[in-house]
Amino acid sequence: MLQTHLGTSERADAFYDRQVHPHLTAAMCDFIRRQSMVFLSTADARGHCDATFRAGPPGFVTVLDDRTLAYPEYRGNGVLASAGNIAENPHIGLLFMDFTRDHIGLHVNGSAQLLNDQEVRAAHPWIPADTAPGRHPVLWTYITLHEAYVHCSKHIPHLEPAPRPLGLARTRPKDAEYFTEPAPVSEGAEYFTEPAPASVASEAGPGTPWL
Repeated sequence: MLQTHLGTSERADAFYDRQVHPHLTAAMCDFIRRQSMVFLSTADARGHCDATFRAGPPGFVTVLDDRTLAYPEYRGNGVLASAGNIAENPHIGLLFMDFTRDHIGLHVNGSAQLLNDQEVRAAHPWIPADTAPGRHPVLWTYITLHEAYVHCSKHIPHLEPAPRPLGLARTRPKDAEYFTEPAPVSEGAEYFTEPAPASVASEAGPGTPWL
């Protein structure tokens, strides 16, 4: 409807015919195996959306075949927003972005299910045992592909991988406090609690708040 209203139907049809695939091409598989990050979107049963980010060693999103992907879920903050959504609504969208070499992206849309580590490895024993050194998957997100298509290079910035600067985290709040509101002022906080002047302390006693 919107394409017709804006007069883009012909261009859209050409894009669908040439770029949208019901399976991963060989070039798409190679592209995913090189990627160390992916953006993904899910929604709960009511359609409320969530967007998030995953990262790992190159190829941490495993290409099982030309219609199936899987990535590990590790222990995190316990919210399980994406996995919780998938448990209610299997639809998932992934966006792989190459910011460094080819400056291009790949969309993958499909349906997902949650499997435990033993199930995935029983079916695919060749998956590396240590996909992220020192971490063990709690679950795997197993994705059956519906469509895959290019994200054009226009406006994709160039980024160079680099180690984090030493000491950078010391100059900012901790993750758990970065976006939180300041703690509310408790009743009586208008009083100072540092030691009172000697002339006051001698009358009020040690540790007594003073105006």
